[in-house]
Amino acid sequence: MTHRERLLATLAGRIPDCVPAAPDFSNMIPARRTGRPFWDLYLYNDPPIWEAYIDCAKHFDIDSLMDGYFPYWPPDPAQKPDPRPPLVPYIVHRDAERILVQQARSENGRLEWEPRLTVYYKADPPTSGVHHAKLGLPPVPARWEPVEGVKPVDCGPSGLARVKGLMGDQGLVGAYIINSTALASDEDIYRYHDASPAERERWSRERVEAAEKRFALLQAQPVKADFYCVGGSGTFVWQTEEIFRQLALPAVRRAIELAQAAGIPTQIHSCGPETRLVEIMARETGLTVIDPLEIPPMGDCNLSELKKLYGNKLVLKGNLQTTEVMLRGSVEDVKEASKRAIDDGAENGRFILSTGDQCGRDTPDENIFAMIETARTYGKY
Repeated sequence: MTHRERLLATLAGRIPDCVPAAPDFSNMIPARRTGRPFWDLYLYNDPPIWEAYIDCAKHFDIDSLMDGYFPYWPPDPAQKPDPRPPLVPYIVHRDAERILVQQARSENGRLEWEPRLTVYYKADPPTSGVHHAKLGLPPVPARWEPVEGVKPVDCGPSGLARVKGLMGDQGLVGAYIINSTALASDEDIYRYHDASPAERERWSRERVEAAEKRFALLQAQPVKADFYCVGGSGTFVWQTEEIFRQLALPAVRRAIELAQAAGIPTQIHSCGPETRLVEIMARETGLTVIDPLEIPPMGDCNLSELKKLYGNKLVLKGNLQTTEVMLRGSVEDVKEASKRAIDDGAENGRFILSTGDQCGRDTPDENIFAMIETARTYGKY
């Protein structure tokens, strides 16, 4: 089987030729392999991080389930234009290790600055949404310069066609419909607790409508993703189960219903505690695949138990520990952990060997190769 065929068989509940292997290295390892400062990829799109990821997937020969790394945003003719002047990024500080970017609008002949910045690092992924006070900066920067040299990115259908062409048979390319984290910032949490019950109900309805609109827009395009993403980092970190059920689940469930009716797989990535989320998705939705099923201390998942309870309903994708096994472990440690995960999750299919959330930048290449080799050999059906 090709990588693509292996994944499609697994997502459909069929038995592939071997266990697919898709370690989570969506950011740091692809960026590190380019040999460039990380800000080249994240700020200047030189190359864009998703292209570096595809190159990395081919280098390690993984079964790539590329879940929304490419920002697919085709033009929406129904979208009302923002009457305000556009936000423009400016560099307000740079040194040998980082570039600080703050956005501003030109209002009445002066720049109105946003309070939060993005920090682009030389050797780490960026941090966005950092308040200027936490960086020791004034609300209005003393000096700034335009961000120049950013390579344009086509995020429409032709851009997706190009990404799918780059991926080829190495795997599948996904696109986001809606996020499983309705609350994802401090401001969101305050907004929720300040809202009335009627306002919360309206918020939930608006999210369902947004999911329906986004699905219709994506389905109307000449180029379509291979699967749709409905997850979000830390689903049960930013919000309780009660809040999730009230604000996020209705839209996630609706997106899954629409995709299922169209014969398109759906996926949730949600790092952190996830056992309860797996149960909800298996019992109350038609979700196809969920990851990364992290073990303590990052998460709370027991792969063997999840397989026994929900392995006939969901494709489970996980869950080698990214620090003690993948980063600090030996090749033999990785092989043994991979075998345990295959023993726990692979019976009767519906399993993809993967890692917890995001392998660290300095994860040894030989450990990733060892994981892939174990899936190809020990993971034979």
